[in-house]
Amino acid sequence: MVGSVPVGGDSPISVQTMTNTDTSDIEKTVEQIHELENCGCDIIRVAIPDQKSARALFEIKNRVSIPIIADIHFDYKLAVTAIEYGKADGIRINPGNIGRPDKIEIIVNKAKKYGIPIRIGINSGSLEKDLLKKYGQPNAEALVESAIKHIKMFELLNFKNIKVSLKSSDVITTIKAYKMLSEKVDYPLHLGITEAGTKYSGIIKSAIGIGTLLYEGIGDTIRVSLTDHPKEEIKAGVEILRALGLKKKGVEIISCPTCGRCKIDLIGIANEIQKKTSTIDQSLKVAVMGCIVNGPGEAREADIGAAGGNGVGVIFKKGKIIKKVKEDKIIEELMKEINQLLLNN
Repeated sequence: MVGSVPVGGDSPISVQTMTNTDTSDIEKTVEQIHELENCGCDIIRVAIPDQKSARALFEIKNRVSIPIIADIHFDYKLAVTAIEYGKADGIRINPGNIGRPDKIEIIVNKAKKYGIPIRIGINSGSLEKDLLKKYGQPNAEALVESAIKHIKMFELLNFKNIKVSLKSSDVITTIKAYKMLSEKVDYPLHLGITEAGTKYSGIIKSAIGIGTLLYEGIGDTIRVSLTDHPKEEIKAGVEILRALGLKKKGVEIISCPTCGRCKIDLIGIANEIQKKTSTIDQSLKVAVMGCIVNGPGEAREADIGAAGGNGVGVIFKKGKIIKKVKEDKIIEELMKEINQLLLNN
């Protein structure tokens, strides 16, 4: 359990991101957490670079409902403060960065006392020197060996309230590592492609890596790492789950690619409909089609939708046309019908 969110077993796959605010700036951090929660974030992680940030956790937690994980690097004392004073719902550490085993034991004992989980985060960029020497590069085998070593360390301390991540910026290495580890341990796995890149390339790499593993039944919680606003990470993560049938709530937009037959502003209409329906919790499939070839016939599986051509459009439900409208009224009329459909449901 990370706060109120179950992770692992038959629990739903949870979507995570990380705030990019200064954690010690309580107002900005709380504001961003609320924004991310509204986008569909299940668990939030915050950076703890100093004691001021660790202590700010207490006030932040009192003002949000989403579980908070404290992200710790190097200084074990920050983890202690985040647990004892900040009341974090979980801790993320790379044991190799923390240092001596006695420091890790202190963190583990505090997590035991307060009943919170620890994520063992193994990254290709911070592998132990002996493993890099052994394998010559941060490959899947090196990542798994590092994870197993740290898992055994935690087990010797009689602590099994853990989840594990094995992240590389290389998609194939990440997939191989998670597959190997999933055959060796039964702990919950946090999936992600680290340093995946900017929004465009990062979403593609993450969708391939995370999607492949989830399709094969591997993984319990995910983060899409992007060089962008964290809300884009949440939106991408939710869409990955929806594409795999692992998340039913919310609106799924079906829209066709543009071609020479399209005579309306399909791109603008589809983007606007997606924006206007982004906060809807109910499960709904909405089609936005560019011409009569692709809609409503090819979009009959949608609950509701619109298709247009030559300045006019039609609104349809389950493939049956219910009204004709002018192009400049498509968005307005489609949203009216969507809202009515939601009320009736």
